[in-house]
Amino acid sequence: TDRTVDICRSQGVTFIQRKWEGYSAAKNYLNEQCSSDYIFSIDADEAPNKEMQDHLVELKSGHMNGVYSVNRITNYCGKWIRHSGWFPDVKIRLFPRGSAKWEGELVHEELSFDQDYPCTPLIGLLEHYSYYSAKEHRQRADKYSELTAQKYHEQGKKAGIFKPCVSGISRFVSMYFLKKGILDGRMGWQIAWISALSNVYKYSELRRLNRSPN
Repeated sequence: TDRTVDICRSQGVTFIQRKWEGYSAAKNYLNEQCSSDYIFSIDADEAPNKEMQDHLVELKSGHMNGVYSVNRITNYCGKWIRHSGWFPDVKIRLFPRGSAKWEGELVHEELSFDQDYPCTPLIGLLEHYSYYSAKEHRQRADKYSELTAQKYHEQGKKAGIFKPCVSGISRFVSMYFLKKGILDGRMGWQIAWISALSNVYKYSELRRLNRSPN
């Protein structure tokens, strides 16, 4: 609805559409469509800054070896978050085609490789434009909580009566105090609070699924 298809095609991008089957399945399918020796995998709300762009161009003109990690920094409601457990956020995103596989059935997909590779950090930052409002953050956090609860339920995990409350308190204390979210100001409080509510919802949903007759 935001003209993504038209914009991509006007720039000569190969645009592929298919039925949604989950994050890992989508990324693995796209990896198979690539023809280059290396894949730089980023999401639609991510972009390398100028330093990282320059480093990528330099790597393309030389010899690439192993895998490469990025340090991702998140822009939350217009503010760059440098604490709260959100930064530094190191992830492998540049890797040889054919050697990597995304794993994770419903949410929180991760890369696995068919062999051990040396890992080199890319210079610069991968900018992550996450949420533009607290409402959007809460909605997506609840969505991920539902998916995680479903995954836990399928794995046979249980949650006691106090688990939602204890988990929520622990998440807030961890993000706001231990991971120094207090230094991110008002946004640090907002992130910790919504994350805590999300944890309460996740384990409440897991308890509901555990009680449901299937």
